Amino acid sequence: MIQSYGWSDALQQAFARFAAEGLLPGRVVVQQRGLYGLVTDAGELAAQISGRLAHEAESGGYPAVGDWVAAAARPAEHAATIHAVLPRRTAFVRKAAFTTATEQVVASNVDVALLVASMNADLNARRLERYLAAAWQSGARPVVVLTKCDLAEDAEAEIAEAEAVAFGAPVLAVSALTGEGLDALAEHLRPAETAVLVGSSGVGKSSLVNALAGEELMATAAIREADAHGRHTTTHRELIRLPSGALILDTPGMRELGLIDAGDGLSATFEDIEALAETCRFADCGHGNEPGCAVREAIENERLDPGRWKSFQKLQRELAHQERKEDRVAREAYRRHWIGVHKAARAHVKSKRGEW
Repeated sequence: MIQSYGWSDALQQAFARFAAEGLLPGRVVVQQRGLYGLVTDAGELAAQISGRLAHEAESGGYPAVGDWVAAAARPAEHAATIHAVLPRRTAFVRKAAFTTATEQVVASNVDVALLVASMNADLNARRLERYLAAAWQSGARPVVVLTKCDLAEDAEAEIAEAEAVAFGAPVLAVSALTGEGLDALAEHLRPAETAVLVGSSGVGKSSLVNALAGEELMATAAIREADAHGRHTTTHRELIRLPSGALILDTPGMRELGLIDAGDGLSATFEDIEALAETCRFADCGHGNEPGCAVREAIENERLDPGRWKSFQKLQRELAHQERKEDRVAREAYRRHWIGVHKAARAHVKSKRGEW
């Protein structure tokens, strides 16, 4: 069973030490409120993480949908306990919100990131740039999917707008209602490979899954006519095996995608700007009033969209702020560690002197 979910010889080798402990490999296919659904060769099992794993898991270290895990299975109970997470081949990560954790793994071991926007009102080039940076950083192949093309007032213009920022990523216009573009999308979904759908609420991710599956697997809801916004119909993450053998992961809509450690992804997304910057007269050009600034010249000559330049600067500042914040947290943890070491040393000296 697990072979059809992407199990490989490399994973088998990585799992050898866990097999020696009598544990069973499984893939997380559902994650909801601390509970996990696993696909294993012993069947589908409901799982929880062990106390030790919960204690030792660092930021982003808890199991996520798409993870391969080592579990102690109890087939008679259709249950299991997860003891370890295997190293991730790729991971789609965002900055965590409303938690002390630094990052949240949206999906792991993903081959294709389907970046979904709706052509009726949701299409936003600046948001798409953010999603592209996260996708390139994840290690997955990004594909821009523009849904509801049957509702588009000017489909060609919207496709061109997406293509203008999607360097190296294909842009597909599809309709789950009419079936337009679904064959082209299916070509990017290969047997035993994993795709993740990422986008805001109401863009039609669940409808897309249902159309690809040929049946109603995911709940859907109509968008509000007044503002074209949708409701959260997917409330958990679930990995689904399509009839083609491809695996697709629907995720709850994300109002915001906070970037984390995405410097390489940012470079891939804005490779046009980085190429321009390399031709500036001065290597340390700040792209302000310096003579010979290729970036400023491109903006003045309308070869570079000012909005795209501002987006690049904004995302750079966001990453720099996140890095400074992480440095402060690391320094504080280091300081607290050594305070504890010194306290323990003083206590040890006092005990030897009998000063208690």
